[in-house]
Amino acid sequence: MTTSGSEQVEKFQEKFGQVKDEVSNVMVGNDEVIMHVMTCLLAKGHVLLEGIPGVGKTKLVQTLADVLDLSFSRIQFTPDLMPGDIIGTNVVNEDDKGRKTFEFQSGPIFANMVLADEINRATPKTQSALLEAMQENSVSAGGKTRKLDQPVFVLATQNPIEMEGTYPLPEAQMDRFLFKLKLDFPSAEELHTIVDRTTQRDEPSVTRVLDKDRILQMRDVAREMPIAKPVQDYAVRLALATHPEEANCHNMVKKYVRFGVSPRGIQAVILGAKVAALLNRRSYVANDDVRSVLLPALRHRVLLNFEAEAEQLETDEILNAILESVAEVKA
Repeated sequence: MTTSGSEQVEKFQEKFGQVKDEVSNVMVGNDEVIMHVMTCLLAKGHVLLEGIPGVGKTKLVQTLADVLDLSFSRIQFTPDLMPGDIIGTNVVNEDDKGRKTFEFQSGPIFANMVLADEINRATPKTQSALLEAMQENSVSAGGKTRKLDQPVFVLATQNPIEMEGTYPLPEAQMDRFLFKLKLDFPSAEELHTIVDRTTQRDEPSVTRVLDKDRILQMRDVAREMPIAKPVQDYAVRLALATHPEEANCHNMVKKYVRFGVSPRGIQAVILGAKVAALLNRRSYVANDDVRSVLLPALRHRVLLNFEAEAEQLETDEILNAILESVAEVKA
């Protein structure tokens, strides 16, 4: 490994640590979620965050945007929300001489960090408009294609306990999120800390650590991380093990899985593992890095059958069984 490469890894880890510390000054608990959100941002992906109301989803994104010096917008998804409310629309302007012209008024998607709150409450047409913008990094409106300012990071939330009147995301659209994260309810000790921090006269503040240019540079560093063939093979075998038609798959997969992960799932694992390797001060991707991101990268891509739903089986249980059954090969 070259000296410049070592310096890049050190700087990457140092900046990441500073961001995590600043966010933790405001957010209490869920350190792993904070780490995975940052991992997803630096892997050039988007996050689907699941958690009950009031556990800090909005605060997490706002705080992260402040620390990273990025523009922030929040979209509250409702059944009457239209694609134009997200993308923007042409409005008629009249000048001093009475001449009327169309002018594009950009929507909230034209921000670096976008919180799509309760995405499953909007109609499929509106959901598709957001997901297309996420995938293409551009929007089409008024006969023109407009590029979004980089970096673009969408964090979509959904409430796991209120499903009435919602439009669940189709599997093909769920696949566009790099990670799916679960925000747990705080412990008693964490609740005390939250109350102490938020009921005082002065709430905690944060210091800006990064900016857009530095984030884009860190993304490039992550993409350039080398991965040995045996490690990549390990990741591929883990993905193939989610398919019930595979001859040597786990018995739980044969019994409970309807469809395994797509090739996009493997891409998510590799990209997440590259960032994880940098955080662990390595100049290469190891099997441990692959294992550390497997659950957030694949839990929303493995489709369970009716029998699994009837037994209230979680996808994480299937993935943990796969991790135990698939043998590692040393690079």
